[in-house]
Amino acid sequence: MELIDSNSSDKLVYQHNVITSGRYDYSACMLDILFMVLSCLEKDKLEYTIHTHDIEEITGRKWNYKQLRDATAEIGSRLFEIETPERYRQLWLFEYVDYMKGTGSFNIKINESAKPYFFDLKNNFTALQLKSVLNCSSKYAKRLYAIARQWRSVGTKRFEIQELKQMLGLIDKKGNEQFERISDFKIKVLDIARKQISENTDIELDYELKKRGREFYWITLHINSQKFKQLEIDFEKPLNIQKFVSKLTTYGLSQEQAELIAGKEKEKDFDILITELNEKIRQRKLKIENSVGYLVGVYQKKGILPVKN
Repeated sequence: MELIDSNSSDKLVYQHNVITSGRYDYSACMLDILFMVLSCLEKDKLEYTIHTHDIEEITGRKWNYKQLRDATAEIGSRLFEIETPERYRQLWLFEYVDYMKGTGSFNIKINESAKPYFFDLKNNFTALQLKSVLNCSSKYAKRLYAIARQWRSVGTKRFEIQELKQMLGLIDKKGNEQFERISDFKIKVLDIARKQISENTDIELDYELKKRGREFYWITLHINSQKFKQLEIDFEKPLNIQKFVSKLTTYGLSQEQAELIAGKEKEKDFDILITELNEKIRQRKLKIENSVGYLVGVYQKKGILPVKN
């Protein structure tokens, strides 16, 4: 019995609702980059390093350097259009991106003016499951997932079809419209998004189209968010500790046990432990019937976990 990371636990990222509702058009690769940045957020920190292998591990897809460079170049040319009661704002999210040659990583800096929309999240945010949203390959599924998460507590949300198309980037500033025929909009956008969201995320999404006169005018999203419990990120705790806790729980340890271990053990030491144990198992030097119990015993002997009487 090999010890494996058997249940990749989703973590949440938080996205300000004015960004969720903002009108923009991002490709799947661009959205992957955006959500990876959101997953790394730390208070008052503007610059982050993104490793391509992290994207690959989470999504199961490979973006090469050219694709990523093209995507970040597009991010630089796109804007968020945000309407509040006080103003109508055009906003660019990132100040610059540095691709570090030979490292498989890039550094990305959040624009100072965009900082409030990333960090002012106390009472106005949308919780997004990073792994879930990245597993949706359709950019429209990613956007509709974000919108659905925003309205999950209500259960339904009605839009004018033209309004939703604008939010999805299907109508440009000149009024040019993609998927103008309702059948094309259903097949190429809505049905694909419904399928991917319902299969890959914590939400079951459906929709209903209604006419005004002879033309379809309204779309109602029906949102069921009761599929499974969420794991939240606490911005007061270091992200590396929270990632380690998440990893530990995938090995079957309880949340409480994982937090105790992460508070005293280094993640690299845990990785070494797992590697050594798996090697002994492969060489038949060790037989483990209950991997969780074995790990608990290891950390009880180290004095990290309490021994139950």
